[in-house]
Amino acid sequence: MKNNTLVTTAKPHSFTRRQFLSRTALAAGVVTCAFPYVGRVLGANDRINVACIGVGGKGDSDSSDAVHCGANLIAMCDVDTNTLDKKTKQFAEKFPQVKKYQDYRKMLDEVGKDIDAVTVSTPDHNHGTAALRAMKMGKHCFCQKPLVQTVYEARQMRQIAKEKNLATQMGNQGSAETGLRRAVEVIQSGVIGTPQQLHVWTNRPVWPQGLNRPEGSDPVPPNLDWDCWLGPAAERPFKKGVYHTFNWRGWYDFGTGALGDMACHTVNMPFRALKLGFPEVVELELCSRPYSETFPKTSRIRFEFPEREGLPPLKFWWYDGNPGDALKPLRPDAEVIREIISTYDKLPSAGALIVGDKGKLFSPDDYGARFFVCMKGKNEYVAGDQEEACKAVPQTIPRSPGHMQEWFRMMKEGTPSFSNFDIAAYLTEIILLGCVALRVGEGRRMEWDGPNMTSPNIPEAAQFVKRNTRAGWTA
Repeated sequence: MKNNTLVTTAKPHSFTRRQFLSRTALAAGVVTCAFPYVGRVLGANDRINVACIGVGGKGDSDSSDAVHCGANLIAMCDVDTNTLDKKTKQFAEKFPQVKKYQDYRKMLDEVGKDIDAVTVSTPDHNHGTAALRAMKMGKHCFCQKPLVQTVYEARQMRQIAKEKNLATQMGNQGSAETGLRRAVEVIQSGVIGTPQQLHVWTNRPVWPQGLNRPEGSDPVPPNLDWDCWLGPAAERPFKKGVYHTFNWRGWYDFGTGALGDMACHTVNMPFRALKLGFPEVVELELCSRPYSETFPKTSRIRFEFPEREGLPPLKFWWYDGNPGDALKPLRPDAEVIREIISTYDKLPSAGALIVGDKGKLFSPDDYGARFFVCMKGKNEYVAGDQEEACKAVPQTIPRSPGHMQEWFRMMKEGTPSFSNFDIAAYLTEIILLGCVALRVGEGRRMEWDGPNMTSPNIPEAAQFVKRNTRAGWTA
């Protein structure tokens, strides 16, 4: 396979909106084999040697899926030896010689020469550090969503993947859904007319947030390497049940809140269909009580996108909050969701709604697997495959063999995966601007210079764009 793609040596910030839009089109399936280029295609019969970083939670299924796709498992890493031993036992018969580590830095130092690729399925704050360390060594990478924790890391991930010609895939598995790809085709064909608004809401958080840091400390369990769990984040005492294993998502130092957890899923389809690019303005319009170290319980954030590829300016509202919480979560205005209520009798707990001048398209599925259309003048939604206006829309996006399979195919054949880092890093970067707006504060209209990752009118936003990485944990 010849390298017919010019590899840039530009700095991470130098990326124009025109370049972004053209590559968004590629990732949407208009072209599927021209970009990105994979430098060393391993070949259909090659055994791909893989190391897994994080094998609990989503890492449990990610490591199993990699093995199912034919990975030769060389090493596994998890800060919790209970989790690590359980997973090692599962693979004991097939991979009796697999090496075990609690520190991914040590693992990569020791087995880096023996592996082709890594999976990264840690808490959010370790995604960028672990993945970038491996990618700089030339290792292909599958990394869970959100791809990283900070805007700056997202830009680095895209750049390194391109410079090293790596096969990559973010773990937003809805990208492989036929329904998601069909919705993109339907919207871009003009069935609902010119897109005017986007509304996306989620039932997250389903973990504790909207609280202060507890005082004191607890003994660190013998099975947990707390220093490795903290990774690049600032030091703090261990508290039982507060951070490890699942409750880290609501903390600014470790998670990305509801936005990071779900928007890489729920905004994935409209991001592609509407060719969103960089927003010009992001603002936290309203939220419940703010806290210094955790995300609020509910929030509403507005993103304003400029004209792009013949599409008019568009506003996108994000809403989060758990309907089961005593505090009523923020949601779209009644008129916007009128037809949804008419169809479902109540508002589904999560959804993505695109409003066009000829109709609306609604997906109640976190992964975009299903979508429904309500044409102008109608009062109820119809399944996308039943709406006459949708039936004539041709298929333009190839369908998926499976999300993890796409990554292995990219490593073996060079065919770009649908959520490779060239597209996934930009989806993540834009989503994380909502997290920056949350930190900047309610009612502050943050103008945004996307290519340079700066706010012209709120310079203090810079402190939330790039992490102050703890000594010893630089990628």
